[in-house]
Amino acid sequence: MKPENFRTALRSEERIYGTLVVSTSPFWPKIIGDCGLDFVFIDTEHIAISRETLSWMCRTYSAMGIPPLVRITDPDPDRATVALDDGAIAIVAPYIETPEQVQALRGATKFRPLKGKKLDQSLNGEKLDEKLDNYIAKNNAKNALVINIESVEAMSRMDELMGVEGVDAVLIGPHDLSCSIGLPEQYDHPEFLKATEKIITKARSLGIGAGLHFWGTNDEHVRFLDMGANFLIHKADAIYFRAGLKKELSEIRERMGDSIQESNEGETAI
Repeated sequence: MKPENFRTALRSEERIYGTLVVSTSPFWPKIIGDCGLDFVFIDTEHIAISRETLSWMCRTYSAMGIPPLVRITDPDPDRATVALDDGAIAIVAPYIETPEQVQALRGATKFRPLKGKKLDQSLNGEKLDEKLDNYIAKNNAKNALVINIESVEAMSRMDELMGVEGVDAVLIGPHDLSCSIGLPEQYDHPEFLKATEKIITKARSLGIGAGLHFWGTNDEHVRFLDMGANFLIHKADAIYFRAGLKKELSEIRERMGDSIQESNEGETAI
């Protein structure tokens, strides 16, 4: 997919598929490029990635036709601007709960390079002169803004949050949402599923995308897509590495009569 088409794809009826890329190895894009992905998810909220590393990752994946979706560390508009400067095609802002947060992120992603009073005036509806308005529109046309819906508070304000002009999609955070509901990691619980479907339905009814980052079974992924989600972040490269290596070495040890190492794996909850 051409990076400039990603924003349109988020809002469309087609389904698009990506994965979380944990590895920062320069060799890794070649591997990812063989996986048939529509985009990659780079998570700087939970994974330590330097700005320099983030930039080469974003620019490399973009050049390969795999748009990079970058989650910033917190919903700070300055961090969104930095990520875009580093080559992100789409910004994911975590744990959004107020329309004021969304409006500030709109300014950072849709009105670059405006700042200060000029930006405030634009966000408040003051008209720009035609030449500047055209420049701003062209300069930000490909930038996508995705907000994380991860709490009961965010759900109670969905109309306000999703109604801010410039929001292109919502990304459900299953782990944080389940904890906020009071059902930590109970992803099969009827109340969690009801909440998830409510978010997806609302987003799609407004013409914006709805997606999840999930690490469960294929059946669970399909269930969310059947609810109407149109973009999926499927597990992570690290999960597949762990599962594949563990399975194959365990099989070799068993066939050779060697003891099988006990697993020390922890839960994946991002």
